[in-house]
Amino acid sequence: MPLADKHPLTRRDLLRGATAGVVALALGADAKKAQPPPKLPNIVFLLADDLGFADVSCYGRPDLKTPNIDSIAAHGLRFTQAYANSAVCTATRTALITGRYQYRLRLGLEEPLAGNPDVGLPPEHPTLPSMLKKVGYSSTLIGKWHLGVLPKFDPLKSGYDHFYGFRGGALDYYSHRNDHSDDLWDDDVLVHQTGYLTELLGSRAVDVVGAYAKSRQPFMVSLHFNAPHWPWEAPGDEAESQRLAQPGSGGIFDLDGGSQKTYQQMIEAMDRQIGRVLQALETNGLTENTIVIFTSDNGGERFADTWPFTGKKTELLEGGLRIPAVISWPARIPRGRTTDQVSISMDWVPTLLAAAGAASDPAYPTDGMNLLPIFTQPSAAIPRKLFWRYKANAQRAARDGDYKFLKILDNTFLFNVVDDPLERANLKDRHKDIYQRLVREWYDWNATMLPEIEESFTHSFSGQDLADHFGAKETDQKPDIPEPPDD
Repeated sequence: MPLADKHPLTRRDLLRGATAGVVALALGADAKKAQPPPKLPNIVFLLADDLGFADVSCYGRPDLKTPNIDSIAAHGLRFTQAYANSAVCTATRTALITGRYQYRLRLGLEEPLAGNPDVGLPPEHPTLPSMLKKVGYSSTLIGKWHLGVLPKFDPLKSGYDHFYGFRGGALDYYSHRNDHSDDLWDDDVLVHQTGYLTELLGSRAVDVVGAYAKSRQPFMVSLHFNAPHWPWEAPGDEAESQRLAQPGSGGIFDLDGGSQKTYQQMIEAMDRQIGRVLQALETNGLTENTIVIFTSDNGGERFADTWPFTGKKTELLEGGLRIPAVISWPARIPRGRTTDQVSISMDWVPTLLAAAGAASDPAYPTDGMNLLPIFTQPSAAIPRKLFWRYKANAQRAARDGDYKFLKILDNTFLFNVVDDPLERANLKDRHKDIYQRLVREWYDWNATMLPEIEESFTHSFSGQDLADHFGAKETDQKPDIPEPPDD
């Protein structure tokens, strides 16, 4: 039964959230023996694409059921204040795999990466899979990469041992084509298979878990779904796939397609595949010592439920940044808890390295926080300072405690996003000291990052795309040159 059914809560209730090794001593002093160290945990990282904060039932969505995602929360921990590193795909995925602010890398300036073959994740840069490999892990990426194309960039060049999925930003769920070419790969071999993409990814994940179980090697499976990203195709929607392939259709960006029903079916199809993966762990006796994480790469898009926030993907309003995040690890994490700890995508690298007893590369220190103590024992939330920027519409944001500085074009704001998650009450004059401090801290932080450049791609929705964005114009791709404020 889904968690939301077991514990009927209001949406506001849901938002608020309510190894060392053991030494065995023998009788004789000469017979002291240490028990073997605990087994390294396996890791299954489940990533949705463009999923809104409230798009699963354990976060309050009333019109669909996601019992398998809900079960991860029920058996572990649910975050009420989880953030993405960016409001768009490539930038967040750069932070997710490196544990660092994406703006430290040329790749992280892409919002998202759109066809530049010379930009990607440098193979020499340490990544979560490459650092786990040093302590004995094997890692497989299943699904979306979007961090650079062959021949320069590849999951197999960045620490993964195996790859099955697609390299670009989106893929038709049936033809397995982007708008230009086929893009389904098995390692570095282009493959042609029939079937609904979400189901193909789930099936491969089940097979990989089974193979790792037989090998008894600690593993990380990164299952990065396309769902519920456009094109808007649910199971059985082959006709829509064929329509989008016709000249003049507009392609898989699919501005004239989709519906709430289709979007819900796409999420439910993803949840079913997650259920298959969870069952594979159970069947192979791996559930107890496997860390399972489910989250999204950024906030929701056209059909998403981002309640109680405003804003969407490509926007630094809370709806573009706030994401669902749940984790289970039965061996270490008490079940059925929620946390108000502010977290961000890049936290997963130091957290999972700590869980695996691995170290980050000192030449590339992480910007994220190790959340492991938050998981394993009840404790007060640790204050965080987090920063964002987005080139389209000159967006800037910073969060410190309950307060958030936000800039969009020439408009500036200060919000208390705990009391006012809709971001309606502008407090910048009422709390001028807090506003000025956050603005200054944002500029100080930004000075340590790579500057925005005109060559990088950025995307935002215009009034021609979405009716509720009337008056919004297409971005001109030009960077905003920030000028520090006068004290």
